[in-house]
Amino acid sequence: MHGHAIKFGIAIPQAFNQEPVDVALIEKFLRGANTSGYHSVWVQEVVDASLLEPTCLLTYAAALTQNLQLGSAVLLTTLRAPLQLAKMLSSIDQLSQGRLIIGAALGSNTQNYPAYGISAEKRVRRFVEGIALMKKLWTEERVNHDGEYWRLHDESLEPKPIQKPHPPIWLGGSHPNALRRAVQLGDGWIGGRTTIDKFKTHVIAVRQILEELNRDPADFMIGKRVYIAVDSNRTRAERKLNQWFSQVYGAGDIAGSAAIYGSEQECIDKLGELILAGTKLLILNPVSDHMEHLEGLAKNVLPKISSTWRRSA
Repeated sequence: MHGHAIKFGIAIPQAFNQEPVDVALIEKFLRGANTSGYHSVWVQEVVDASLLEPTCLLTYAAALTQNLQLGSAVLLTTLRAPLQLAKMLSSIDQLSQGRLIIGAALGSNTQNYPAYGISAEKRVRRFVEGIALMKKLWTEERVNHDGEYWRLHDESLEPKPIQKPHPPIWLGGSHPNALRRAVQLGDGWIGGRTTIDKFKTHVIAVRQILEELNRDPADFMIGKRVYIAVDSNRTRAERKLNQWFSQVYGAGDIAGSAAIYGSEQECIDKLGELILAGTKLLILNPVSDHMEHLEGLAKNVLPKISSTWRRSA
């Protein structure tokens, strides 16, 4: 039925709200993830939340891991100059020996644009030009670019990324236009905090666009970030998730639609629905009890999903 093997990523502890950043936890988590069978570790970006800066955290992760892919889901690339960001990402790809996955999106909050010295107007055009310019910088020896937002004359970027032509770029967003941009500009699409049913409709739309643009679905990644809490006490799990959503997104009481939580079996069943919907990569995002989730998911949840998947494949 489906030929691909499902991959599992996990989000690095990144949110420290009114508490010291637990560097020892992050180090222990990364070393554990490196030997627990995960495909990748992930960061995210919410600029007005108490989160560690994503590219800095990826660089730290590169030093503490050997086998894992290192991904962002997602970087808000419009808030940075492409020349600077391309250099940073190329450096991470070099330092990690070619393990970087670049997830990028516009983000939904436009209020923070003035703080970065830019206008939110025409931000889609800024986003598209920025992605195109970074690709140029990674692949061309000398870059000349006369765009709407940036002008480069005989510019070069060295060292270029290890991955050729450049690290994979997966785009986020759920608006129909964002899904189309993901297929037009990217190597994959990453779903965010939506219900399983909405994710299903987004995957159907992505597949239709792939067909329309004559792109091979086998070469296009479909991923999904999944906020998760494995806990036999569903009320406690929901409370911890909503507390985290309130701190990071300023939105409480959304766990019911934005997360998967409950007993191991309940989480296995819900994650299975996402796989049947078409995801090839599940980015599991515990928001508390990080080490317990890292180890418990790897030991008790992922093997059961994988064995079920093999039987139905």
